[in-house]
Amino acid sequence: MTSASDLAVSVEGLSIHSTSETSKFPNCFPSLNPVDVYREHIAEELAKITGLDAEKIFSRIAWTNSLDKGDLVLPIPSLQIKKNPQELCKELAEKFPESDLILPPVAFGPHMQFFFRPERLTNNVVSRILKEKSAFGTNGNVGLRDPADPSKGRKRIIVEFSSPNIAKPFHAGHLRSTIIGGFLANLYTVMGWDVIKMNYLGDWGKQYGLLANGYKMFGSEEELTRDPINHLFNVYVKINGIVSEQEGPIKELKEQIKAKKEKGEDAAEQEKELAKLVDASEDENARRYFKSMEDGNEDALALWRRFRELSIEKYRQTYARLNIDFDVYSGESQIKQESMTSAYQTMEKVGVSEKSEGAVIVDFTKHGAKKLGKAIIVRKDGTPLYLTRDIGAILEREEAYKFDKMIYVVAAQQDLHLAQLFKITELMGYKDLASRCQHINFGMVRGMSTRKGTVKFLDDILQDVRDKMHEVMKKNTEKYEQVADPEGTADILGMSSVMVQDMTGKRINGYDFNLDAMTSFEGDTGPYLQYAHARLCSIVRKSGLNVDELDTANLSLLTETHATDLARLLAQWPDVLLNTTRTLEPTTILTYLFRMTHVLSSSYDVLKVVGSEPELKKARMALYESARQVLHNGMRILGLSPVNRM
Repeated sequence: MTSASDLAVSVEGLSIHSTSETSKFPNCFPSLNPVDVYREHIAEELAKITGLDAEKIFSRIAWTNSLDKGDLVLPIPSLQIKKNPQELCKELAEKFPESDLILPPVAFGPHMQFFFRPERLTNNVVSRILKEKSAFGTNGNVGLRDPADPSKGRKRIIVEFSSPNIAKPFHAGHLRSTIIGGFLANLYTVMGWDVIKMNYLGDWGKQYGLLANGYKMFGSEEELTRDPINHLFNVYVKINGIVSEQEGPIKELKEQIKAKKEKGEDAAEQEKELAKLVDASEDENARRYFKSMEDGNEDALALWRRFRELSIEKYRQTYARLNIDFDVYSGESQIKQESMTSAYQTMEKVGVSEKSEGAVIVDFTKHGAKKLGKAIIVRKDGTPLYLTRDIGAILEREEAYKFDKMIYVVAAQQDLHLAQLFKITELMGYKDLASRCQHINFGMVRGMSTRKGTVKFLDDILQDVRDKMHEVMKKNTEKYEQVADPEGTADILGMSSVMVQDMTGKRINGYDFNLDAMTSFEGDTGPYLQYAHARLCSIVRKSGLNVDELDTANLSLLTETHATDLARLLAQWPDVLLNTTRTLEPTTILTYLFRMTHVLSSSYDVLKVVGSEPELKKARMALYESARQVLHNGMRILGLSPVNRM
């Protein structure tokens, strides 16, 4: 067996375990993952029987979806031995030597099922969890640049997520990006990566000229300081109303001019009138104001900076409620003009871009990517588009951070945009850079609005969910009176409701925002998950035992099927985390946690703590505390704040 030297460190409240051990098997860390001990054993024994390479067998051993199918399973056809798979499976199962780790293997069709010996597994897993606590399941070695040489440091990843537009509603897409991005940042952190959380704000463009002019007309210093995001949004709505009113006569004149020209009539008078209307319009004023910002007018930039800084400060408060903070608040405004100019020049030089009707475009059909169509890089008036800024951003980030991977957590509606961005980066000669970028997409939320029916800001939505949870909590007067801070707890439960509903299905699937369903304690919801954690905390309190002394419990007393099944599930947690780094789906973790809570809820009547004789009581409490710890660990990675009472 491999020797190990464990190291637990804390990163942003999340603990990580690393090890200096080595194994001949890839991604095998027996000191971090108890199931790896069994994988090694199975692979080595089957290698002796079959004559195959143990590493080949190791890589084909899979976990199971349900405990009745075993703890591990080996699909015999994957070994590529020329023999009837079912007969071979039966033969190998019969030849497998007696083991103190696993029970005799079961041949189930062409699959060989392995069940771990309960007593040894329970003792090993529960002892580890009680010792390692929040670090159990984590694996800092995954994030090493070179696992064989830790001195080469950790891999660096940029997770760009949330990215709202200043002075516009924080809509459902931003909410999903925030929740999924926060989860991914936590996941990569506990797997040892150096994570940079980046918020790329929509903070530049003509709309800020419109906003500045609107603020001069409708702004209030008091309102701006008190509630910047809502106030700027209200200002934006008012000035947009004026723009809409002015658009009517302008559109009418344009149609008159078009009609006259089609008839060959003189339209000089109307064109003169149109020029006056356009020149006096708020839309044109906004364009002029934004031009002054681009030209470096300090007064214009000072006001814009104030809007940006106040908005970021408000966003920070909202993000804190979702257990999220950012390392970098970037934005469209932060991309240097020289980066974009350099990108244009490179595109032109290598023949990626071309002129088309006064604009600069990329025609992907000429570069072997027909599905990507055409993309405008520079408008006819010489102004850059989002795509241009994003190209500049990729190059700046590569220079500043030297990242190993960068993921963009953006809605599926932007699939084409991101695919075009990565393809242009590749065509410019940065194939390696493009290969390190990944788009993590997601479906949309339908019907996210406040109880009053208005589509509003995230804060308003979260307020509604908190109020709803508070109402639900008040229905149980006895329990409500025991909660020290009911409003604070209602807020945490509200956050959990929103986040769990968002993470329940696969990312790409959209869902209906359902306030009643998400705040229910029935079914697999956020409140149910929190209740499961709070109940385990309650069992600890009622037991009267000291959690720090549970490591001396006699775990051999845990012989009931409910106890051993729970220990088997707890043993899977490191594998679940590792699998999540492949799926990048929060539901991978969430599904596991709900499976565990269902096994827990069926155990309470069988594995009673209060009233049991002292040694058995202590052993069961050790098992429950281990389950609470794993549940806590999983909830923290998902971005939830586990509550102790509710």
